[in-house]
Amino acid sequence: MPAEIKLFPCLKDNYGVLIRDTETGRTAAIDAPEAAPVEAALKTAGWKLDDILVTHHHGDHTGGIAELKQKYKCRVVAPAGEASKIPLVDETVREGDTVKVGNLTANVIETPGHTAGHITFWFHGEKVAFAGDTLFSIGCGRVIEGSAETMWASLKKLRDLPGDTQVYCGHEYTLANIKFAQTIEPGNAALAARAKQAADQIAAGKPTIPTTIDEEKAANVFLRADVPAVAAAVGLAGKSAAEVFTEVRARKNKF
Repeated sequence: MPAEIKLFPCLKDNYGVLIRDTETGRTAAIDAPEAAPVEAALKTAGWKLDDILVTHHHGDHTGGIAELKQKYKCRVVAPAGEASKIPLVDETVREGDTVKVGNLTANVIETPGHTAGHITFWFHGEKVAFAGDTLFSIGCGRVIEGSAETMWASLKKLRDLPGDTQVYCGHEYTLANIKFAQTIEPGNAALAARAKQAADQIAAGKPTIPTTIDEEKAANVFLRADVPAVAAAVGLAGKSAAEVFTEVRARKNKF
C-alpha cells in the first residue's frame, strides 16, 4: 500500500491522523484538533505537512489549523457547506469531488447530521475512510445540526462502503459506546467480542481504532436500525429504520 498512516491523541479524547503518500512524500492531516501533537507526530516521522483535510467545522477539529498553516503553508481543504466556519480554507469540496494527496485519491462523501456540512474522506485505493464525527467505533456522532433521519442516511452511505474499509474516527469513545450498545443488544456475540478486544486495547494503552465497516455492521447498534431484533428491543417492531435509529440515538443522548 503506497500510504502510511499515523494516529495520535489530541486534546482530551480526540485523535489526530496523518496520511502520507510514500511515493511522493506528500502528507495530509485529517482535521487539526490542536497544533502541537500534529507537529510532534510530523517531527517523529520526519515528515512535512502539505495538506489539512477538514471533516467539519467544530473547534476540536479545526483549532490547530491557523498555527499549522502559518508554519507549513499547507493547503486547507474543507466541506463547501461550512467553509465559512473554518479558518484559512483554500479549497472547498462536496459530494462526488476527489482530493489528491500526492498520488493518493480521496472521494468526498457528504455525511451530514452531526453538522450540516460534514464530509468523510474515503481513500478507496487504500481502503481507508476518515469519518470524523459521523461514525464512531460502536457509535455515531450526536445529531446537532441535522435530523436523526439525515444522520441515518449518512450512516447508510458509510455502511455501504466495502466491508474491509478501515474507519478512522475523531474520538476515543469505544468503551462508553459498547456499554450503551449492550443495553440494546445484550446477546450480540460480535459486540461481546468487541467489548473484550476494546478493554484489552485500552488496558495496553492502545487505541481502539481503526475499526472496519464489517466489524461495525456486526456490532454497532447505530448501523443496525433496520435489524428487526433491534427494532423490537426498543419497542418499535415493524417501524421504519429511521424511527428506530431516532429512538436509539435519543436513548444514547440520555445514557
